[in-house]
Amino acid sequence: MIRRRTFLTGATALAMPAIARAEGARVLKFVPQSDLLTADPLLNTAYMTRNHGYMVFDTLFGIDGSYRPQPQMVEGTVVEDDGKLWKLTLRPGMVFHDGEKVLARDCVASIRRWGARDALGNALMSVTDELSAPDDRTIQFRLKKPFPLLPVALGKTSTPMLPIMPERLAKTDPFKPVSEIVGSGPFRYLANEREAGSRVIYERFAGYRPREGGVADWTAGPKVVNFDRVEWQIIPDEGTAASALQTGEVDWWELPTADLTPVLLRNGRVKVEIKDPTGVIGFMRMNFLHPPFDNPEIRRALLGVVNQQDFMIAIAGTDPKLWRAGIGLFCPGTPMATDVDMQAINGPRDPAKARAAIKAAGYKGEKTVLLAATDTPYRKAMADVGMEMLQQGGLDVDYQAVDWATLIARRENRGTVDKGGWSAIFTTLSGLDLSTPGGHAFRGTGEKAWFGWPTSPKLEELRNAWLEARDEAAQKTICAEMQHQWFIDVPHIPIGQWFQPAAYRDNLEGMVNGFPVFWNIRRKA
Repeated sequence: MIRRRTFLTGATALAMPAIARAEGARVLKFVPQSDLLTADPLLNTAYMTRNHGYMVFDTLFGIDGSYRPQPQMVEGTVVEDDGKLWKLTLRPGMVFHDGEKVLARDCVASIRRWGARDALGNALMSVTDELSAPDDRTIQFRLKKPFPLLPVALGKTSTPMLPIMPERLAKTDPFKPVSEIVGSGPFRYLANEREAGSRVIYERFAGYRPREGGVADWTAGPKVVNFDRVEWQIIPDEGTAASALQTGEVDWWELPTADLTPVLLRNGRVKVEIKDPTGVIGFMRMNFLHPPFDNPEIRRALLGVVNQQDFMIAIAGTDPKLWRAGIGLFCPGTPMATDVDMQAINGPRDPAKARAAIKAAGYKGEKTVLLAATDTPYRKAMADVGMEMLQQGGLDVDYQAVDWATLIARRENRGTVDKGGWSAIFTTLSGLDLSTPGGHAFRGTGEKAWFGWPTSPKLEELRNAWLEARDEAAQKTICAEMQHQWFIDVPHIPIGQWFQPAAYRDNLEGMVNGFPVFWNIRRKA
C-alpha cells in the first residue's frame, strides 16, 4: 500500500508567490489539472483539450444530465426514409469569432474532419452515402442504413468532441493542427496571451447567441456567459494551488488532491463539491502486440490479483463515499451498466492461484515494462499499486517513472520493450466516456485501435450491432454480451471509480454539473 502524503495546514506550509489578479469582478481564475497541450481539439484525447474545445467551439448537439442528446446549434431535426435521411436545421444568427456567419457547409466540413479522427464519428461516416449542405442552414445525411445514434455522435462529450469551425479551417488535414483557433462558441481563445506552462486566456465572445429556452445542464441548454475573461492558471504544485484558492488569488481549482481537501474544508470561504456524478474510472491498458500480454490466457489470469479497493484507497482515501469498487466495463448508474460476469472482479482474490495460472499460460519471465506517470498524485497511485499487483502475479516488472506528457508520447510506440515500447499503462476516462461502447476505448481493431491495440473481432461485431440497435432494451442486451466477451479478451482491466470534487470560492454560483464549463457560472453580488 502506498504511504499517503501529509501536509502542514498552516499558512507557512501553503505559502506561495503572489499571483497577479486582473482588475474587476468579471474575471474568473481557474486552476486546471494540467497545461493545454494543443489548441486543436482533434489532435489529442487529453481532457484539457476537450475542455478548451468547449470554451471556443459550439456543438451541434449537447448532452444533458440524463445522458440524452439535446439540440444546441441545431434548431430542428427531420428524419425520413426509415431513418436513412436526416436533415438538421441550424439556428439563425450564429457567427464565428472572425465575424463570418456560421453556414451549413462549415458544419459539413467540420463533421468530415472530426469523423476521420473519432471512433463514433468514423462509424457514422462509414454508413454515410452523402453528407451535404443543400442550403446555408441545412445539414443533410443520406445513409446506407439507419444510424439511430446520429445525435449522440454529433453531441458526444468524450474526446475528441466535434468542434464546429469555419470551412477554410475544417479543410485542414485532420492529423495536422489548424492554423488558427476560430469557433463560434461562448469564448474566444487569446493565442497572443498564451504562455506555455503558465496560463491560457479566454475572453467572452460578444457575438455569441445562447440557445433560447431550457436550463444549462451539462453541455446542453443556454450557454450564458457572466465573465468577460477566464484565465487558466497553470500551478503544478498542489500546495501552492491550495493556498491560492484559500487566499482568493484564484477562484476555482479543478482537481484538489484528497490530502488537501480537509485543509480546504476548514477554510470558511471555500466549497468542495462533487460536480460529476459519473466520476472517474481508472484502468490498466495492456500491449497486445508483444509478450507477455499478447497472450489472452495471461491477461485473463491477471484478473485474479486485481483488488479494486486497494487502488481506490490509494487514490481517494478511506472515505467510501468518494469511491466505488466492483466496476466492470460500463459506468455504474448509466443505462448500459451490467453485472454480467462480475465475479471476475468481485470474486475471492487468490494471488497464488493467479500466479500459477499465469505461469501455466506460458509466461517465460519476460520483462514487463510499466510506464508510470509520477507527476500527478492519482496517476502515481495507480502505477504504484499496479506494480504490486503485477508482481503478485509473478511478473518481472520494470517500473519506468515518467511525466504524463512523456507517457502520452511513449504510449504510441508499438515497438518491443528494448526499443522504447511498453507492456502496461494506467490511465483514466470519465464515467460518462465509459457509459456506452461508442468511444475509442472499446475498439478491438488491432493496430487501428486505441493504444494497447487490442484485437477482438467479436467485440467489434457486438459494437456494430449496438450502433444499429433501435431501442435501449436491445442496446442493453448487447452491452451485457460485450461485458461477457470483455472478460474473455481483456483489452483493459478496470481498477475502480472515484468521485473527484472541485474546490471553488463560495462567492461563485451556478456551476454546471459535469466537467468544467464556464457558462452559467457567476459571482454573487
